[in-house]
Amino acid sequence: MAYVITDDCVACGSCQDVCPAGAISEGEDKYVIDPAVCTDCGTCAEQCPAEAIVPGEEK
Repeated sequence: MAYVITDDCVACGSCQDVCPAGAISEGEDKYVIDPAVCTDCGTCAEQCPAEAIVPGEEK
């Protein structure tokens, strides 16, 4: 289960800098997490000042 970035993202980039897997990239209006690369470590969620990163739902 990968983390996801919600619409609360302020596009500060702090999550991208700390992701050890390199799963986060800049999208059009916010950053996005590639679920195929995300290792579900939670480092990005801990770093996010807007609390915009949450665990995704299993499908």
